[in-house]
Amino acid sequence: MTAQAATESLVFGATGFIGRWLVRQLLVEGEAVVAATRSASGATALRHWLREHDTETSRLRTVLVDFQTPQSIATSGLHAVRDVFNVAGGFAFGMSHSEAFAANVEVSRAVVATASQVPHLRRLVHLSGYRVGGQDPSAVPWSDTKRAREYRRLGAYEGSKVESDAVVQAEARRLGVPLTIVNPATVIGDSVRGESEQLIGLADTVLSLSRRTLPAVPGNSTTFVPVVTVDYLAQFMTILPRIPETSGCSYWVLDDATPPLPALLASIGRHLGVPAPRWRVPVWLIRALPRSITQADPETLSFLSSDRYPTGPAAALAARHGLHFPDVRTSLHLWADYLVGRSA
Repeated sequence: MTAQAATESLVFGATGFIGRWLVRQLLVEGEAVVAATRSASGATALRHWLREHDTETSRLRTVLVDFQTPQSIATSGLHAVRDVFNVAGGFAFGMSHSEAFAANVEVSRAVVATASQVPHLRRLVHLSGYRVGGQDPSAVPWSDTKRAREYRRLGAYEGSKVESDAVVQAEARRLGVPLTIVNPATVIGDSVRGESEQLIGLADTVLSLSRRTLPAVPGNSTTFVPVVTVDYLAQFMTILPRIPETSGCSYWVLDDATPPLPALLASIGRHLGVPAPRWRVPVWLIRALPRSITQADPETLSFLSSDRYPTGPAAALAARHGLHFPDVRTSLHLWADYLVGRSA
């Protein structure tokens, strides 16, 4: 089969929150999709979700993957694959170091290894994160001492994502895999219904606000927790493999119009008809107080920052292809409505 005949997109993490929307976007755009799933039940659930979202599935096929054996899907027809998307991994706080390493570092390493076996590969698009992108691949491999230190300092989840970002770059270079990395902000529900299944991080804060159990707003007036809707992110990712100059690049995908955290919560509070707390608690004080008092997960605190990010290249690329952020306050309100309705 010639390179021109390779037309499928292979998606790892296809049954997760972002993965489902990515698969849907590819199918809507007329792409043939191979969804790599860990179980037959996951594949069935994905098809059901797609049908519920008015998406034709005749161009979808599924394959089972075991990340302990990186080439486990090589016999399933990689000759037809053109692009590989990796949105697999573990998004959870409270993981052990070994759990986080396996879920985010080893899985990503396995995906790069699999991509290297695709005979007509055009691009591997890897999802990293806005707080962890831009790591130095020359630092790979990490020593056990460095891993333990960074996982303790950042928390197991964020530490493993930092290591994963570096490992993916290093492995892609070593294996000659054309790579593009996407560093998204906090991914919220879609811009039409606000649909989201993720209930940790900022979502948990929104739910606490809705229940009137949020005692104070963490951070200060400049604390910036940027967001991006899941459907915008999916659309952005599908653009990348079609543009040769995006190979070797990293893109920070987040809406710079996201209000600072106090204003964000105040806006959602007004929309839900609940008062946002007037008190603000500095991050240093939250770190110093016992968790039994603050009710704050220590792993979330590094996200409470005033940092800004290099969003210009992603915004310019999106604009050139007619992709624009939906109104962020409307999207936040839709998301809050969905979260509250789902938890009722």
